Amino acid sequence: MTGKLDHCKVAILAVDGFEEAELVEPQRALEAEGAQVDVISQKGGEIQGLRHVDKGDRVKVDHTFDDARVGDYDAVVLPGGVVNGDAIRMLPAAREFVTAAVGAGKPIAAICHGGWLLVSSGLVEGRTMTSWPSLQDDIRNAGGKWVDQEVVRDGDLITSRKPDDLPAFNGALVQRLAQRGA
Repeated sequence: MTGKLDHCKVAILAVDGFEEAELVEPQRALEAEGAQVDVISQKGGEIQGLRHVDKGDRVKVDHTFDDARVGDYDAVVLPGGVVNGDAIRMLPAAREFVTAAVGAGKPIAAICHGGWLLVSSGLVEGRTMTSWPSLQDDIRNAGGKWVDQEVVRDGDLITSRKPDDLPAFNGALVQRLAQRGA
């Protein structure tokens, strides 16, 4: 059986403290359509997920920022989680990876606090997006337009607010990648 996203390779960028559902559910949705999904982090081994503030499951890291190459991927997913979002935005390698992906015209899908990496990378100016509501000032101060919608698509940027938006977020991501023929 072939899926809509056979031959598509997607990078999920995350560190310890990611919101579990916001990593695992997009990963499953993409894999169900035939995509290969790699988790990329600052360290190898596993990273710790959270279910809001409670400890969640650990997820295997496929590559570190040191050995992952943007050119190997068709899209990038940025899960949320306040701990993850705050920590990953401080990593030069994560900022460089997402900046290179945007520069190469690859779709970027960010949910919840995942948008912080885009803000810290200088990638929201002139863009319309959504996020967890506490990021709206950061997005506006960085020159973006924040809207309160389940899912927002601005070119190759797909954003959502929270775990409740995951069905719409995953659907928009799969649809965009299928349209690209990735």
